[in-house]
Amino acid sequence: MHVFLTIDTELSWRHHAAGLSAAGVVMRSLEPADVGITHQLDVLARHRLKATFFVDPMPALVYGIEPIRTVVKTILAAGQEVQLHLHPNWRGASLDDRERHGGFELSGFSREEQRALIVRAMALLVEAGAPMPIAFRGGSYAANDNTLAALASLGFAYDSSHNGAEHPWPSAIDLPPIQIAPVARLGIVEVPVTVIEDQPDQRRPFQVCALSIREQTAALDHAVAAGHVATTIVGHSFELAVRNGTRPNMIHARRFAQLCELLDARRLEAPTVHFRDRPDMPLGRPDQPLPPHYSRRRLRQVEQAWSNIIEERAV
Repeated sequence: MHVFLTIDTELSWRHHAAGLSAAGVVMRSLEPADVGITHQLDVLARHRLKATFFVDPMPALVYGIEPIRTVVKTILAAGQEVQLHLHPNWRGASLDDRERHGGFELSGFSREEQRALIVRAMALLVEAGAPMPIAFRGGSYAANDNTLAALASLGFAYDSSHNGAEHPWPSAIDLPPIQIAPVARLGIVEVPVTVIEDQPDQRRPFQVCALSIREQTAALDHAVAAGHVATTIVGHSFELAVRNGTRPNMIHARRFAQLCELLDARRLEAPTVHFRDRPDMPLGRPDQPLPPHYSRRRLRQVEQAWSNIIEERAV
């Protein structure tokens, strides 16, 4: 089984809309409280793991290319890969009027509009020093079949936007919400975000801030035991800090460290890979998410409550 450990790397709209200085937006989005990209790269290196950083270059339209160039250089220097992420709302945003923005969901644009946005984002990412991308994830998992068609026409090999926890909107690719196995669709290999069944017909993504380490371990072990083709995990550049970016969120920071320890321990049966490795993956397998488990869910809810009430509000 292949593990795609992915980090969505972006300037946070929350900090932009709050009116922070340009330096403050960049710092709290990419290097918040010493648990941002540099910290995550260090932990990955310590455990000899591969990770894909889906970098959104669109904020360069507002903040200039240098913040994107810096983060791309940092990621590549650490031996990790950069692929393309895209939040279209930055087109039309402004430093003078923080309420201005373009449409937030890529899946809300026509195929032609999506293609133009992707072309613009590709050019910015390459200008920032990244190799030509071959994999894509829509911001907020927003993508549909028009997105896949546009990506295929531009030479992309992979998309990783389908997320059954956000389906049918904004994750609007016409696949079942429980689709977690890679599948060929419209000229692209779709590599869905892994989800677990939280309750019957309710799903949660395999994301650092969404699952406890117990659930992460159970999901990974379930995938190995069932012979799944791939597990796709999501993190964010700012996710290990509290929402305002001023302090670490110790729940999330600990989960990330434990996840990397887990992947290190499981490296023989579940190695991490880059998309640029173009791993051999049988497509269209009927892999099924981890079933619901009452006690794991209740323990995570307690942990999430602590994170939201204590970690986020601590002085």
